[in-house]
Amino acid sequence: MAVTADDLRPASGTWRTPLVIIICGCAIALLSFGPRSSFGFFIQPMGRELSWGRDVFGLALALQNLLWGLGQPIAGAIADRFGSLRVILVGALLYAGGLLTMRYAATPLSLDLGAGVLIGFGLSGCSFNLVLSAFSKLLPPQQRGIALGAGTAAGSFGQFLFAPFGVAMIDNFGWQAALTVFAALMLLIVPLSLALATPAQTSANVPAADQQSFKTALAEAFGHRSYVLLVLGFFTCGFQLAFITVHLPAYLSDRGVSAQTGGWVIAAIGLFNIVGSLSVGWLQNVFPKRYILSAIYFTRALSIIAFISFPITTFSSIAFGAISGLTWLSTVPPTSALVALARRNRVREIRLLHADLVAVGAVRRALGADQPADRRTAGAAPGCATRLMR
Repeated sequence: MAVTADDLRPASGTWRTPLVIIICGCAIALLSFGPRSSFGFFIQPMGRELSWGRDVFGLALALQNLLWGLGQPIAGAIADRFGSLRVILVGALLYAGGLLTMRYAATPLSLDLGAGVLIGFGLSGCSFNLVLSAFSKLLPPQQRGIALGAGTAAGSFGQFLFAPFGVAMIDNFGWQAALTVFAALMLLIVPLSLALATPAQTSANVPAADQQSFKTALAEAFGHRSYVLLVLGFFTCGFQLAFITVHLPAYLSDRGVSAQTGGWVIAAIGLFNIVGSLSVGWLQNVFPKRYILSAIYFTRALSIIAFISFPITTFSSIAFGAISGLTWLSTVPPTSALVALARRNRVREIRLLHADLVAVGAVRRALGADQPADRRTAGAAPGCATRLMR
């Protein structure tokens, strides 16, 4: 069903119109996803100044990815119980605190605390997973599809903006100033989160037939072959994305490609991810979602193999970024739709099952972030979620 201008106007005089909700949610996704996509550019300047190897950053960012994923079921459950506003507020404050701790880090342990623990839990509370969940609760059905695609694309646009912005800040003002500015920008999430406030959920306002524990929901989900295949797909997907985000900038530098070009490669990933996410959001209404996911994972694997098989140049790097961007987060709309299909009438379990998917993917992202940058074939694992819900 098409979304018209009337659908975006207030229904009863409230300032939280669908348009305001979508704009604020997309702004939160943009801000929260931006800095973490540029962390790979801090490895070399911080390493030179503090005499740290890449293994120190790999461990910290692996911890971040792990806690980001493992914290999402907890954040989702708390958001269900108390509303999303409190969770997003706390997540934004943890995120900003983690960036400041990273800025003043003097030991590997303090880096693990800031870049790993605080930012990891901060992301689980204020990244696009909570935004998409709030969209599902606050927006009418005819607007949810485009809102979910826009929210995912907004995170990618944050990557497009923050990658070259981060490189420019580091080159002109130093990595300390860049992290301080990033921390200040995260505080903008606090006022924006007011538009995404959802009501607290209690057993009194949930039908008895829809009440289900987290443990029961997981047991039922893992009893379905299709859900297990989704988990395996996310497991492989997370390794590829984390490995590229963390180690590609330093890898390109090792191959003689400038840091500025590396910034534009990460930016190209974010820009083309907008095209990929919105396109897949439309294609999933035309083609079976399982075929779309299979094509995405297969295309990504082929692009990685081709990239590492030929000489690394500026052109090949940006081309790789563009192709990677088309398949970057375009897995999210069909995966979310498949989870929603499995638990169509239980909003709470949809959030928890999707958070569980990302938690499993986070284990693989952690492994990807912790790999040495010279293991060139590590990111070429093919996607494996090929036979999903019929």
